[in-house]
Amino acid sequence: MSRIAQRFAQLKADKRAGLVTYVSAGDPDVDISYQILKGLPGAGADLIELGMPFTDPMADGPSIQLAGQRALKAGITVDATFDMVRRFRKETGDDATPILLMGYYNLVYQRGPERFCKEAAAAGVDGFILVDLPPEEADELKPHAVANGLDTVLLTAPTTDDKRLPAVLANTSGFLYYVSITGITGTAEPDVVAVHSHIARIKKSTRLPIAVGFGVKTPQQAKAMAAVADGVAVGSALVNAVKESLSPKGETTGKTASNVLDLVKSLSRALRPA
Repeated sequence: MSRIAQRFAQLKADKRAGLVTYVSAGDPDVDISYQILKGLPGAGADLIELGMPFTDPMADGPSIQLAGQRALKAGITVDATFDMVRRFRKETGDDATPILLMGYYNLVYQRGPERFCKEAAAAGVDGFILVDLPPEEADELKPHAVANGLDTVLLTAPTTDDKRLPAVLANTSGFLYYVSITGITGTAEPDVVAVHSHIARIKKSTRLPIAVGFGVKTPQQAKAMAAVADGVAVGSALVNAVKESLSPKGETTGKTASNVLDLVKSLSRALRPA
């Protein structure tokens, strides 16, 4: 059983939704980014999405775009991202927290899907969330992911109708990522009633866990989504916490990791039984 499957099984046994945290690898620099990554499980993150910065992030709102720009300026690369995960597994001894790489397929394509999957698995990665990979093209990546024990998490949205849903479900593993808004990350608030309705519809067609993301920023929103979802993903709020910790000139101030981890703690508390 994969780390992702084990984690969702434990969450189900605990009768709560999991907190899925997104941070951008290398933001604001590799050292501080690693400090954040290392501290996430202790702060209450159940699963970690580690963003792979890309020069053309079509699905990302301003906050995550800026995070990617800071990371690229600081010199982040795919190899450096793998190194962060490898270091996390070695130094923390954490062999339970799932880490997924989130980003765009171009980064996989440039390296080649077979090589990419082998190197990701060797580093301790558990799967991918590639926001521009449609189910019709997933067979280019999925065999290599499966061969290396990696999950390929696909996205579904309010616009995904019952005709298209089976194709998404047939090509996703680990869990299904439900995009709660129509648009880019962090730019609108999700309609809780609508999200609940869509997830109830999707659950009639799959036993996979469902995580909700793209619009959740506050503990209150996370708690509302947790009433129906198996996981709640938060990203823009966390990268905003990185930005807010920097000086007006964009320099680090020593508060970055604590700012992010304090927010993670408040989100985690909202998802746990009183």
